[in-house]
Amino acid sequence: MAQVEKSLETTIVWRDPKGNIVACVEKNKVLRENLDEIRQICQDALEDAVLMDCDEHQFRQVLTDLVQSLNNPYSAKD
Repeated sequence: MAQVEKSLETTIVWRDPKGNIVACVEKNKVLRENLDEIRQICQDALEDAVLMDCDEHQFRQVLTDLVQSLNNPYSAKD
């Protein structure tokens, strides 16, 4: 399964808000490294939750809610 996740990560084509491809190698490297770190932290937390007998579906929903609640501090003010 890790191989599938890694291949998905390398097939992501990042785009800017106007839809243009983010072609900068360094930016893509940072995004890839960030996703690697996030994936590992989430995987570790899921394993901890399951080992502590928490419901896997609930834990995944909490992660989804957490991502949805993230704030973009750089968004344009209306």
